[in-house]
Amino acid sequence: MQQTIARPTSHRRTGLPWTGGSTPRRPTPLAPAPVRRPLPCRVEDPELWFAESPAQLEQAKSLCGSCPIRTACLAGALDRGEPWGVWGGEIFERGVVIARKRPRGRPRKVVAA
Repeated sequence: MQQTIARPTSHRRTGLPWTGGSTPRRPTPLAPAPVRRPLPCRVEDPELWFAESPAQLEQAKSLCGSCPIRTACLAGALDRGEPWGVWGGEIFERGVVIARKRPRGRPRKVVAA
């Protein structure tokens, strides 16, 4: 003769109050999430990073100086061959990093001393 053992089954659905049984385990408290600083390119005017004026591009470069993802941004721009703009604190023009952008117009005939 076979004996059947009666096992308590719990068919508790989520959202219903706890009824009987052992007390539920409380989740362990999580560590607070790290504080994330907003990225300068997300806070400032986006047109600043694609400006025509050399002064505005220099301003964008200076804002990139304290960015936590500056190196990753620059590496990604180099991989993608970004055609223009400020990426990772560097100025891109035609997919190449340039030291500084010259203003529009004809170059000077006489080099300033």
